[in-house]
Amino acid sequence: MAEEYDLVILGGGTGGYVAAIRASQLGLKTAIVEKGKLGGTCLHKGCIPSKALLRSAEVYATAKHSEDFGVKINGVELDFPKVQARKESIVEGLHKGVQHLMKQGKIDVFEGLGRILGPSIFSPMPGTISVEMNNGEENAMLIPKNVIVATGSRPRSLPGLEIDGTAVLSSDEALSLETLPKSIIIVGGGVIGIEWASMLSDFDVDVTVIEYADTIVPTEDKDIAKEMQRLMKKKGIKIVTGAKVLSDTLNKGAGSVAISAEHKGETKTFEAEKILVSVGRQANVEGIGLENTDIKVEKGFIEVNEYYQTKESHIYAIGDVIGGLQLAHVASHEGITAVEHLADQKPHPIDYTLISKCIYSSPEIASVGLTEQQAKDAGHNVKVGKFNFRAIGKALVYGESDGFVKIVADKETDDLLGVHMIGPHVTDMISEAGLAKVLDATPWEIAHTIHPHPSLSEAIGEAALAVDGKAIHG
Repeated sequence: MAEEYDLVILGGGTGGYVAAIRASQLGLKTAIVEKGKLGGTCLHKGCIPSKALLRSAEVYATAKHSEDFGVKINGVELDFPKVQARKESIVEGLHKGVQHLMKQGKIDVFEGLGRILGPSIFSPMPGTISVEMNNGEENAMLIPKNVIVATGSRPRSLPGLEIDGTAVLSSDEALSLETLPKSIIIVGGGVIGIEWASMLSDFDVDVTVIEYADTIVPTEDKDIAKEMQRLMKKKGIKIVTGAKVLSDTLNKGAGSVAISAEHKGETKTFEAEKILVSVGRQANVEGIGLENTDIKVEKGFIEVNEYYQTKESHIYAIGDVIGGLQLAHVASHEGITAVEHLADQKPHPIDYTLISKCIYSSPEIASVGLTEQQAKDAGHNVKVGKFNFRAIGKALVYGESDGFVKIVADKETDDLLGVHMIGPHVTDMISEAGLAKVLDATPWEIAHTIHPHPSLSEAIGEAALAVDGKAIHG
């Protein structure tokens, strides 16, 4: 029997379930169709489990150097099964929380694979959702006034380097490792690759990163990328940039795997116990019935307007499936914007230059706005302020004084263009810079915000002063 809804959401990940909650708040009868678990990639295969592992790696690394703090610990050991158990406990607790939110919002959840149907006896327009139920029951038919596609993404592979889950892993399989390898090659030095490199190195794994671009984390400011590369090498991580992995050179042996790459005109072979492929993510656009609509898919992603409407005006798409910034907090706000638009709440389009980005490695990276090069390319005459954490008392107390804060501003207008940080706890500090961007603050205004002492945030105030050559402690 068909059931009618104001909104049906395909995908119960961060973007999907947040959109559902907002729709419920606006009084819309809402359903989510999810073939896996509510919470999606972020909760089960991405943000949360990886950060739980990173935290354990951080604690282990700190314990190994506890004598630096005057604390002697004999026989520090890593219990990796317990690390994994802690991760699973955190994920399960949050999963139950999401399930509770669905019940609280009276949001119906259909566990199964949803497909968009074309015009039919149910509706003259495409958009009816047929749900192939996980429990084997007869397909459920949902007739919505509006649809949001939030089907997310999955790890991308490389030709000749297909994921087998044993020797060649994606981040999905890596999260479920029962034992740590002695060595690993990470193909891809972007956000996910560097987080895994940092974590595994802290877990005493021998790590080699192979990156096609001329620098790791190539989307970050060049000064940040350069500093991160220096600090990764300081940790003992081998980094090879400007290297192209050659297809069909994968060689699996007994307990080892090898791959060849072209680097500086030479072919070099790299060998380790396992390979982790971290070369981005591709949208889940297959098998959901897009061919039954006029929705346009370009370069593997669904095309949308500023309010996330597709070519079918009653069908929206958000999150990883539309490309752009593939981040959980971005998907959430795209979902809220889409819901408010279909509910005629007249939301403001998202300004993506105001969105903070974070890398949870050790050290951390965080940024908002334009890099120095992007600002110059956009025609700005820039001025830059930079301040190192080694001059910050709290950083020295923490024992983490590597890194800096960099602020990019327009020399003529004094507009704040971008803020870039590498160092201790910068993923928590970046929101001050994000708020400054939202409020269109100037470096002068940031500098005259009195930052508490001692605190890591003093580096932001000093960097803002440094924009005009007025840093106090620099």
